[in-house]
Order: sequence, then structure tokens, then C-alpha cells
Amino acid sequence: MHNHSYFREQFLIDPEKTFLNFGSFGACPKPVFADYQQWQLLLEREPVQFIAFDGHERIRNSLAALAAFIDCDPNDLVYVPNPTYAINIVAENLKLNPGDEVLSTDLEYGAMDRTWDYYCSRSGASYVRQQIELPIQSEEHFLKSFWKGYTDKTRAVFISHITSATALKLPVEAICREARKRGLITIVDGAHVPAHAPLSIGNLDADFYTGACHKWMMAPKGSSFLFAKKEFQESLDPIVISWGYKSENPSGSLFFDHHQFNGTRDFSAYLTIPAAIRYMDEHHWQNVSSSCRQLVQQNAMRFCELMGCMPIAPVNEEFLGQMFSIPVRSSNPMGLQKRLFNHHRIEIPITRQGERVFVRYSVQAFNSAEDLDVLYRALEQELGDGTFIRPF
Repeated sequence: MHNHSYFREQFLIDPEKTFLNFGSFGACPKPVFADYQQWQLLLEREPVQFIAFDGHERIRNSLAALAAFIDCDPNDLVYVPNPTYAINIVAENLKLNPGDEVLSTDLEYGAMDRTWDYYCSRSGASYVRQQIELPIQSEEHFLKSFWKGYTDKTRAVFISHITSATALKLPVEAICREARKRGLITIVDGAHVPAHAPLSIGNLDADFYTGACHKWMMAPKGSSFLFAKKEFQESLDPIVISWGYKSENPSGSLFFDHHQFNGTRDFSAYLTIPAAIRYMDEHHWQNVSSSCRQLVQQNAMRFCELMGCMPIAPVNEEFLGQMFSIPVRSSNPMGLQKRLFNHHRIEIPITRQGERVFVRYSVQAFNSAEDLDVLYRALEQELGDGTFIRPF
């Protein structure tokens, strides 16, 4: 096991809190945050050179480091502020026709459900949120459940690589393989994946993939990427038309020109990606991540036993990474979250998926078994009180 105390000193997170919510917005180690501030200082000292003249080359260098990390061609990547922005680019350009269907699951992130609902409604298409039977028993069980939603009208598949509310790793490799056989476009929301689970975009072979660098990669907020296969890139109109359209200084990639610079903004967060990757390399992050996953799995069943429920998938590496969603019975999830934060000083999300409610804990390098003990005692106390949660 790694040294939790060492990593606790490496982050700026409030030491008075039990922080079990790395999955929402991540956090920067101090060396990565210092690199971020150096870029911002450089921007303020010479904003014209930074934005107008040096930006392209610096972002290209950063994209090259990211591409090596996630195994793809850097020319197939652009930076975006967040995965929601990336999926909006794809959905806007999918050119759906009336009657077309986009097949997804009922486990997707709420912002993505809204995005697809909007674009499908606008075009007369349907967003099919195929119901996934929980608990998931196996990969085969999941795939059988998922493909029940396929019809001859299905045009594209949209799927999370790791879900948000339920914190489940889904078998996207198998889904992409089958989708290719059926002639479908594949769009993968990998917001939680980079530095959280192994990712080779080259092997996955999805048509579109988005991931956040500001979650498990520990880069500053507002740094994410969109990958698009070459055959789709020139058909992707930018959401914001700017200088890259009919550029006077083309880069050789319309994908880069159209999507990378959309008006003035501080893109320092994008430039810290190499520093974040260096930090992980220097600290043997595969070992750190492995011990975090072990801690997640070692504690999962005791929380389920406390609540009187079963886990929503097998507790193993196939379905779990560094997060676990504990099913709870609560008629006031928002009240429960506030109670855990204000009374127990625990930063943790209460997530919802349909009618189901979950307490989702994340385990990062600075978290220890004692942090999960704090959560256990808090939930035990709240169960005894019965105001916000009850046993199943």
C-alpha cells in the first residue's frame, strides 16, 4: 500500500474534511497546480504572445503528451472544457433524421441525457434509454440487456465507459465491436476514465471518445478532450465559429482549426497535462491506483450489509474502479448530502439514477481505510436516527 499521509500533504484539499468525492471534479496535486499558476502568470505577463502567437504550438505539444498517454494520434484530439461540451459537438453534427434512434442506457449522466433529448427532439429522432437490469450479473448479462434496445432504426450508440451515478465500468470494448458489425456510429463518454481505468483509444476503436483530464488525471478544472476518427473530423462543424474557420494560417487540420480556438479564454489548464502525466509517472501511479481499487472493493460489501442491500454489480475489477455506489433508501437525498457534509464533515455525493439513490465514495491516493470508517460510522448513525435513510 502507498503512503496516504504523504499524498494528503500533496493536495490542497481542506484537511478538516473527509474528502470522498474525487469523482466529481478531481483535485490538483500541488506540483501540478504550481505548473498551472506558472502558465497563468506567463499569460498575464505577455497576453498577446501567449494567446495569439504561442498558443498553437503549446497546445500541440500538450496534445502530443496526452495522445501518448491514451494511445491515439495527436491529430485526432482537440481540447474542450468538459465532456458535455465534447458530446454537444458530436450530437450537433450527427445529422439525425426523423425516425432515427440513438441507443443508450438508463445509467447515463444527466447532462448527457438532456443533450441527446434536445438534439433528438429537434430532429425528430429518438433517444432510447435502454433499461439495464440491476444488479448486473456479468458482462454477458449486461450486453444482452443493452442490445434489446437495438432496432433497424438505430443509427448510433452512446455509452458511458464508467457511469457517474452508479460508478460502474461498462463493457464498451464489446459494445464497440458489436456496433461496428451492425454499421453503427459509436460515441463513448469516458469522463471518468483517463488515469482511472486502462485506456487505449487505438484498441477501443470508437468513432468518438471524450474524457476529462480534470478528474482522475488531476489536471485543473476545465480540461477535457474530444477524440474523433479522421473520417468524421471534417464533417464536425464547430459550436462556435471563430478565426479557425477559413483560417488565414491553417494548421493542416480542419479539426484543430475549427474547434481548438473559439475566442479569448484562459487555456492554461490544457497546458498542464504534461505536468499531470509527469506527476503520475514520478509517483508510480499504476501502483497507487491499484491499491485504491483494492480499498474500494474491500469495503464495498460491508456498506451494502449495513444498508441491507446487494451491490449493483459484482465487486471486482471488471465492474469497479476507484468508486463505489452504495444503494440507500432515502426520501430526501439532498438533505442526506447536506447532513453528511454539515454534521459529519464528509464531502461525498448522493447520486440518483431514476428512482434509485446512491452514496458514491471515491478513493484517491490520499484516502485511507480510516476515511471509509468515518463514512461507515456516519451512515450507521443516520440509519439509527432514520430521518434521512432507512435500511432496505
